[in-house]
Amino acid sequence: MNINKKTIWITGASSGIGEALAIECARQGAKLILSARNKEKLQSLKSQLVNSTQHIVLPLDLSEPENLAAKVETTIESNTIDILINNGGISQRGTARDTNLSVQRQVMEVNYFGTIALTQCVLPKMLSAKVGMIVTVSSVAGKVGGQSMSGYSASKHAIIGYMDCLRAEESCNGLQVLTICPGFVQTNISVNAMTEDGKSYGRVAKSIKEGIGVEECASKIINAVKANKSEVVIGKGLSYWAPTIYRFFPSLFRKITAAKNIR
Repeated sequence: MNINKKTIWITGASSGIGEALAIECARQGAKLILSARNKEKLQSLKSQLVNSTQHIVLPLDLSEPENLAAKVETTIESNTIDILINNGGISQRGTARDTNLSVQRQVMEVNYFGTIALTQCVLPKMLSAKVGMIVTVSSVAGKVGGQSMSGYSASKHAIIGYMDCLRAEESCNGLQVLTICPGFVQTNISVNAMTEDGKSYGRVAKSIKEGIGVEECASKIINAVKANKSEVVIGKGLSYWAPTIYRFFPSLFRKITAAKNIR
């Protein structure tokens, strides 16, 4: 799908991949709806974008999925949503045995329920128009599991499953569904990750430092949108090859993950 003159809604737009996507999509002529929790950061980003006056700031908290419909109703009624990019999310670091249930639940609330709640809000209008694209930033961790991120990996597995079903159900009605599975990307995702007891992890993990740049990741996502892809893996090294290794050499992959801790 060509993004020029399209209206693209990006969640998690205040930093990282979402911010990079916003900058590049605006540069390529898209009108943007920018969502995240921090209104000030969104307003600052908007002011820096090409054609800044045409973009919309809509603060949202994905951890409150039951409240999303009321908050986005006016925006959906007033705008044609050509592409929704579900990028907002939170990570988690800590062993499965030590991570509090409340932390597991919070990660699932944001990454899964928040994502599908917003998706279901835009679906009726897209299906009525028989055109639209749902882009969801999952993770390589949603394809394969490893150490120290059980809640995050589970939430990303779940959203891939949901989007696979949505694609199967609605492709005949003009809906395109694209799932993005990045490996390690140089963002603050680990800094903001929740630890076993819900505190902030507070530092950039070594694996993140060695990941691909955020601008490169955003560029590959936009290229996948333009190419009408259904699913793409983005990354380098083991974080890129992990799904392939797991598919063809599952025993080897399990040995690698048992020996390697990304923390």
